[in-house]
Amino acid sequence: MKLWGGRFKKAESKLMEDFNSSLSFDRTLYYEDIEGSLAHVNMLAKSGILTGDERDKIAEGLNSILKDIQDGTLLIEGDYEDIHSFMEMNLIARIGETGKKLHTARSRNDQVAVDMRLYSKRKALEVVEYLEELLDVIKELGDKNDYIMPGYTHLQRAQVVTFRYHMMAYHSMFQRDRKRLLNAIEILDESPLGCCALAGTTYDIDRMHTAKALGFKKPVDNFMDGVSDRDYLIELLSDFSLVMMHLSRLSEELILWSSKEFDFVLIDDEFSTGSSIMPQKKNPDAAELIRGKTGRVYGSLMALLTTMKGLPLAYNKDMQEDKEQFFNALDTVQSCLKIMSGMLRTLKVKKENTFNSVKKGFLNATEAADYLVNHGMAFRNAHKVIGEIVLYCEEQEKAIEELTLEELSKFSELFKEDVYEFIDYENTLKKGIKKQIRE
Repeated sequence: MKLWGGRFKKAESKLMEDFNSSLSFDRTLYYEDIEGSLAHVNMLAKSGILTGDERDKIAEGLNSILKDIQDGTLLIEGDYEDIHSFMEMNLIARIGETGKKLHTARSRNDQVAVDMRLYSKRKALEVVEYLEELLDVIKELGDKNDYIMPGYTHLQRAQVVTFRYHMMAYHSMFQRDRKRLLNAIEILDESPLGCCALAGTTYDIDRMHTAKALGFKKPVDNFMDGVSDRDYLIELLSDFSLVMMHLSRLSEELILWSSKEFDFVLIDDEFSTGSSIMPQKKNPDAAELIRGKTGRVYGSLMALLTTMKGLPLAYNKDMQEDKEQFFNALDTVQSCLKIMSGMLRTLKVKKENTFNSVKKGFLNATEAADYLVNHGMAFRNAHKVIGEIVLYCEEQEKAIEELTLEELSKFSELFKEDVYEFIDYENTLKKGIKKQIRE
């Protein structure tokens, strides 16, 4: 069932019909398609293009279709080219010839454009809500577990931090993701309805009316751009990719930390699986799946960028490829955000193990060098002295703070009794991280 065909002599082949159909995935837009149609028909009546009775009849038909879809009594299936033809054909079947007037002063080009903007705006705001939930979970987890732990560079123990401070680094990342999404929503918040195929319409329509009715701040400035713009989807996919990259980095840390080699955290049974052959195994599969699914979202971004890179203005059927990529990436990022929030909400942090790892890592070596610098030694010389002390500690199987003043003095006479207070882990935190937090 098609909305076109008058200028064709031959019927479309079944092969082409199946190849061309998008109903299997663009049915996701059924709500937005009805929402846009209701705004459009109200505007047509306001502009004197349809009568009030025609408007009411069409609106009643559209609302009945929406109700039946939501009730499950009308399934979105059948021999239809897309969601738009499904809606129009069902409307005509319900209210007769008046239903054919709905498409006045509108093209499927601006119809699908407004559907996708409404849908992507709504769903992007949902992702923002999931991010805000994750931000709250991260802060709560950090506040409850403000324990000393090693900070790493090159995956080697480097300096003393706290578990809270480490987690708040991810809090900063996800805050940026939230801001990026809100910025993308602000940019896309323009209505393409009324652009028609690419050059508007001869009817005296009111584009501002439909824009406001649909919750957009304004109509798009250029008709050709309005029907062919997919920048907003690419930007959202880019933002989703950054969210997934941050989720993947955090997942990698959780995977490492839950291993026996680190043993810093315990992932709850709800977010773990076992082995079919090794009964002792507890696998961090939730984190591994998030890490794995990141590539799927990256792929959607690259696929849409590739689709759009050579398209002339205005609309081209290639753009139909935007939907599956966006829908898939959206589902992935939403499910991963929910899983990460659940995993962190139930995470157990092993305070004793994180502290013991600090003691074994010479994580006050930098502070020991700073101590010598504060007492007049050039930093490069202090760096060399402390390196020699670390070698000595490894041979003696001691931590720096476990050396006696006599042992330290063999490396430099500048060491005094107050060095122990200076290189104390809690004190180094007060001088560094906790000072930053106070600021």
